[in-house]
Amino acid sequence: MNNSVENRFFAIVCGALLVFVAPLFVLFLFLSSERADKEIRDHISVLLVANAQALAKPLWDLDEDSVTQISATVVSQGAIVKVEVRDQSGQLDVSQSTIPRSFDGKLVQVSRAIIYNTVDGPKNLGSISVYYPALGLFSGLKQEEVVFISIFIFAVLTVFGTALIGNRFFVIQPLMRLTAAIEATRQLGSRHHVDWQSNDEMGRLAHSFNEMQTKLESEEKELKFAHRRATDIYNLTPAMLFSLDEEDRITAVSDYWLLATAYNRAAVIGRNFADLVTPTTRDKFVKRRRAESGLTVTVKFVCLDGRTMDVLIMESEAGAGAHDRLSLSVMTDVTELKASEDRNHRQAITDHLTGLLNRQGFEAVLDNKIAAADAAGQELACLFVDLDRFKWINDNMGHAAGDMALVELVERLKAHLAPSDEAARLGGDEFAILLPAKDAEKRARMMCEQIASIFETPFAPDMHLSASVGIAIYPHHAATAAELLQKSDMAMYAKKRDGKNGAQLFDNAMLDRARSRAEIEANIEAGLVDNWFEAFLQPIVNLNGRGIAGFEALMRLNHPQKGLMPPAEIISVAEETAKIVRVGNVIMEKAIANLAKISRISGMQDTYLAINFSPLQFEPALPARLAAFVGRHGIRPERIVVEITEAVLMHDNPEIRMIVTELRRFGCRIALDDFGTGYSSLSYLNRFPVDIIKIDQSFTRAINDGDDDVRQKSRMLIEGITTLSHKMNCTVIAEGVETEEECRTLHQMGLDYGQGYLFHRPQHAATLIEELMASQSAVARAS
Repeated sequence: MNNSVENRFFAIVCGALLVFVAPLFVLFLFLSSERADKEIRDHISVLLVANAQALAKPLWDLDEDSVTQISATVVSQGAIVKVEVRDQSGQLDVSQSTIPRSFDGKLVQVSRAIIYNTVDGPKNLGSISVYYPALGLFSGLKQEEVVFISIFIFAVLTVFGTALIGNRFFVIQPLMRLTAAIEATRQLGSRHHVDWQSNDEMGRLAHSFNEMQTKLESEEKELKFAHRRATDIYNLTPAMLFSLDEEDRITAVSDYWLLATAYNRAAVIGRNFADLVTPTTRDKFVKRRRAESGLTVTVKFVCLDGRTMDVLIMESEAGAGAHDRLSLSVMTDVTELKASEDRNHRQAITDHLTGLLNRQGFEAVLDNKIAAADAAGQELACLFVDLDRFKWINDNMGHAAGDMALVELVERLKAHLAPSDEAARLGGDEFAILLPAKDAEKRARMMCEQIASIFETPFAPDMHLSASVGIAIYPHHAATAAELLQKSDMAMYAKKRDGKNGAQLFDNAMLDRARSRAEIEANIEAGLVDNWFEAFLQPIVNLNGRGIAGFEALMRLNHPQKGLMPPAEIISVAEETAKIVRVGNVIMEKAIANLAKISRISGMQDTYLAINFSPLQFEPALPARLAAFVGRHGIRPERIVVEITEAVLMHDNPEIRMIVTELRRFGCRIALDDFGTGYSSLSYLNRFPVDIIKIDQSFTRAINDGDDDVRQKSRMLIEGITTLSHKMNCTVIAEGVETEEECRTLHQMGLDYGQGYLFHRPQHAATLIEELMASQSAVARAS
């Protein structure tokens, strides 16, 4: 009851009296005391004035008896309890006191000087001092004030008592009834009402409480009904429902859950749900439930009869507090779905044609194989296998024949694989093989020999294949799965460049070549963006008179720091990265612009421009683009020569044939470059509209070879090519002419034009134009 409303009200009233009434009462006593003290001081002041005058003559005469008599008169006046009279010389010191011995209070002193008027003027003879007791707070009260204070205290106590009685009757009593109703409701469970009727706040509170009790009683009935209905739904729903508490114990299960799992309710209520999950998935369930508030997990559930189900558990929080966690979960049998997913996963990581792993599956297995090799203290060899000439089989024998060859290859390969080995088809004709071993390099070389033996037997009549194999060893060459696959791939491409059909072990020099290639690729891209590419020109001269007939445009990359870079590597990388089209367009436009400038020089109006085209440049937009360039600079189409190699014509691509024909119809001439170095099929001259034949510089150098046999055969070949070309109305140009002897011999053989360092080196267009103009000026001066 220390914290009851009544005690608090009592404390509030007492506090109010102390805060407001008590200070006023103290202030009143203080003012009364001040007033009484002032009255005493005024009375003493008057008394001192009169007695100081009366004492002046006796003190002048040192009449001690008179002084003593006057002092006795003063000390008997009112509140004065002590008088002291002293003269200045110290001869007279009179003291009168009525202070009782038991007095221990404080005395207040009031003094005044005694002045005597002589013929010489006023003189200070001494002083008189009187003492009176200091007044307390109650000392200055008058009788009427005491009566007033008594009435005031009585009134305050009356108000205080009335407030307590009123609070007791109008507040405490209804609150007690309200409390009793609440306690009865809590203890008995029934909704009790408050028996109180009034029109004040307490009455409204009692009325509201009674209405609340009535409403709650109604809602409890509805809640019980809803609970019964929810329980029926929980048990009758055709789903495996269950609930867990904060310690993962089963608190409820539905009838359908019992039917599906064969358990009975009494046996599972209170059991930990994780105990009903297989050990392989138990940790997964426990960790996920601790980490997530809304659980979604797939585990293997063990039924009472020993069956194992793959079940998907989806949990939602049914209630949560500081120390409890209730959940509602649904458990769905996904055994068939899981089996289907496993089948789909196997299909997703398996090559449908060969049954080997595909790239996705291989990359996943590669990480596991590296981990297993580390655990076993072994090495891991990765063989990257790429078939040679497989595209030719698809193009000429059909994709069905190619697929059949791949299936046969895999069947032969499997016979050489150990159980710990892993093979995959990465795509097309690319395969990868993983070989774990103590000495992985030795095992890899043995496997390469076995792979080579696979290809000794044809896969079908006239279907001969070979393979280029790249080898990388973990951990010697690579530290990660991606790096291992990348370096075996690099080794395979190195073997491809070295002639195919064999195996190549990775070495760091390949990285240098790869970095060099990446640097060249970056330079190509920067050159396209920053305009580093230039079209150098090399004149083509008439062997009879050496007049300039035309110019060949040659690509050069002028790096701002490195200067001119070797064009062969740039062209090779540009073709591999398909950037040759962009580079070719830049060179073509700049070369045509340079021809337009040269055409302004006297005698150069009919010279032609030969432009080399990579096979990748023969796209449908090429004729329109070339037409736009020559139209922009006012160049006649017949002054443009399109130089192509045998690689463009070899596959007899209908699209390339159409583009070449369209260029020829537009008016451009066609030149067959490097004739004699490839297959050199004369059928090209018949099937394609060729105007110019360019004999490769290797034949040009051989016509004066020190070996008579080589020299004689080279001359016969060049003479034969020249005769056939002239018969087909083709002009013949010799490339790589470097000596006067070569020039005379070629002219005697009947060749039309020559190109080489003997006549002119490839030059920047501006430099070439300066030389041509200087030459023209020299001729003019000579004439």
